[in-house]
Amino acid sequence: MADDYGEQTPAMAVVGWLPVVLSVALFALFVPMLGPVGAGETLRYSWEWAPSLGIDLSFWIDGLSLMFALLITGIGALIHLYSARYLRGHPQFGRFALYLTAFELAMLGLVLADSLITLFVFWELTTITSFLLIGFNHYDPASRRNATQALFVTGAGGMALLAGLIILGAAAGTFELSEIRASMGNLGEHVLYTPIAILFLLAAFTKSAQVPFHFWLPNAMAAPTPVSAYLHSATMVKAGVYLLARMHPNLSGTDLWAWSLTILGGITAVFASIMAVKQTDMKQTLAYTTLMALGTLTLYLASDVPYAITGAMTFLLVHSLYKAALFLIAGIVDHRTGTRDLEILGGLGRTMPLTALAAALAASSMAGFPPFIGFIGKEILYAGGERLAEFQIWTLGAGIAANALMVAVAGIVAFKPFWRPAGGEAMRTPVEAATMMLVGPAILGALSLYFGLFPGGLQNDLIHPAVNAVMGEKVKAAELKLWAGVNVALFLSLATFALGFILYGLHVRLRERLAAMGERAPSFDVGWDALLRGLVFGARRLTRTIQTGVLRDYVRYTFLTLLALLGGALIFNTEPVYVWPKFPVFEIPGLLVCLLIFSGALLATLTSSRITAIAGLGAVGIGVALIFIVFSAPDVAITQLLVETLIVVLFAAAALRLPKLPRLTGSSKVRWGDALVSVAIGSVIAALIIQIVAVPLDLRLTEYFEVTSFPEAFGRNIVNVILVDFRALDTFGEITVVVVAALGAYALLRPTRRKEDDA
Repeated sequence: MADDYGEQTPAMAVVGWLPVVLSVALFALFVPMLGPVGAGETLRYSWEWAPSLGIDLSFWIDGLSLMFALLITGIGALIHLYSARYLRGHPQFGRFALYLTAFELAMLGLVLADSLITLFVFWELTTITSFLLIGFNHYDPASRRNATQALFVTGAGGMALLAGLIILGAAAGTFELSEIRASMGNLGEHVLYTPIAILFLLAAFTKSAQVPFHFWLPNAMAAPTPVSAYLHSATMVKAGVYLLARMHPNLSGTDLWAWSLTILGGITAVFASIMAVKQTDMKQTLAYTTLMALGTLTLYLASDVPYAITGAMTFLLVHSLYKAALFLIAGIVDHRTGTRDLEILGGLGRTMPLTALAAALAASSMAGFPPFIGFIGKEILYAGGERLAEFQIWTLGAGIAANALMVAVAGIVAFKPFWRPAGGEAMRTPVEAATMMLVGPAILGALSLYFGLFPGGLQNDLIHPAVNAVMGEKVKAAELKLWAGVNVALFLSLATFALGFILYGLHVRLRERLAAMGERAPSFDVGWDALLRGLVFGARRLTRTIQTGVLRDYVRYTFLTLLALLGGALIFNTEPVYVWPKFPVFEIPGLLVCLLIFSGALLATLTSSRITAIAGLGAVGIGVALIFIVFSAPDVAITQLLVETLIVVLFAAAALRLPKLPRLTGSSKVRWGDALVSVAIGSVIAALIIQIVAVPLDLRLTEYFEVTSFPEAFGRNIVNVILVDFRALDTFGEITVVVVAALGAYALLRPTRRKEDDA
């Protein structure tokens, strides 16, 4: 990548600094809340949004949301500052700054939302803005493809989340998270727990890229490096983790929750760590370490043990600090050398000492070396895993394997590029990074060291309030100590370091073995492409099957769909009614009307003539109109009679101009199929009517119109009053449809002159 894209204009400079100022201002807004929230308070702000639906634009600030808010705005300010220099002179920098700022605000709204509807809106906004950011280099087919992949996978999870939110809100009688937590508590015994939990888990697993939904996240590296740093450290990929943490008090404590998070979280952590060692691209390596962190967080959120939750919250902060720093350093290396290939990079420490120092600080925290905050986080994770009643061996085994591989990866991304000899001549002669690009990694690396040396303030103001929020009550959380004595966690840490150093020494050979295995192993990414091809193939086959160009096929498919929907509703109705209704006794006129209807239907069924068939159906319509007259509904009867007459006339006029069609009606196979569909749909409609009439009719609307028609609308004919007063807009819409249909019919039926050829 070139050092600069072109000339920096004053307008670009202003655009670059505006997001920085906004992020700093938001960060400064949240910092004073540390005291009250740390003391156990929760802050809530609400404005009416859709009062008729009982939906407010409400925000809720507790320990969990405040931690995320500070990470989003604090790291966001550093990312914006870095971007202003990284993309200096880029002709589309204004668009980039807008997308990244919108992404930041969407993520901020998500973590602060109290209303379930507000949460969903911001959840989808993060999906859309991340799509725009990943596909920022839209001229590159890979960027467009990977952005679309991320949109589809996370968007599908968003649809699952919407369904889960609706079910949860309906079950709770409110869409406010704070009220749900206060009134319902844990939903483990609720009848709707299973569908709610499954839908929420699907949303979280797709957003936070748990196996098997992980493949979109490494492909998101097609985005510019500042986007990767922000997306992987403090924003989108942690949205799923935030959802799991936020719903922990309501959904945890069941086998479904524990098994799902433990198994998938552990698999994701170990699998991603192995894949990180396999990569040679610096950004891809860091992307898979993000998957490792997300798997670890998911694994520990399966527990109800305060130590485990403390470890998860501490590791969330640890990962945000070192991951943002390392991604920014990867961008600096690419910016200054023109490559991210770890097999080529080397010897950068002599020409880029400040960058090397920042990389060493961040990587030491990632590896969990003392005295960094990463060491404390790893110790608490091990202590939390040790205290688990179930899945203890699985959790500790997955944690040791993943953390040991992270030690190796820390050496691969932060030691080799700076201190080993260069591996080739493909690298440009590097120079130290600009100050604006170094500020972010330096601050984040220094914070990793500072919080490791002085963890007390971090513990009281941020970690413990977050743990209490996740647990749903005040608990005795683990203390953050650099030295916790000689214990099991310490021995596990020493074993992790030893195994990590061994893996680092063998990583070249291990990478070759993994590459050879990868050629034979199935690829999730290739499977995604195969899935899309299958969807396209299936859509084409379905289109060829349904869109035949024959009207009778369209009618048949419409009735089959109606049959499936109504029949399914009747079959799966939890309280079916099988009471045979009491029909009124018809006298001779009524029986004659029924005979007329039956005769018309029989004529339409048996004839092969269009005109005769429509005449038979017209007789059926006239019979229905007569039934309305028998039951004292003359207005409806007149309307029915006019409609039937108009249909017969229009069809008769149209039939004279229709081209001759193949005699499909002559095929006995087709006719028997039509008969079967007709009998089925008729039976279902009859059963549905029986269900309806067997239940007492709700007469509230009837009584309302009877009482109010004359005093309010000054009309004694209730039907007319409903049409022209109470439902005036509906009637206007129906008239509009009729007029449009009439104009269309006129356009089809009007005579046209054929132009004679000039020859």
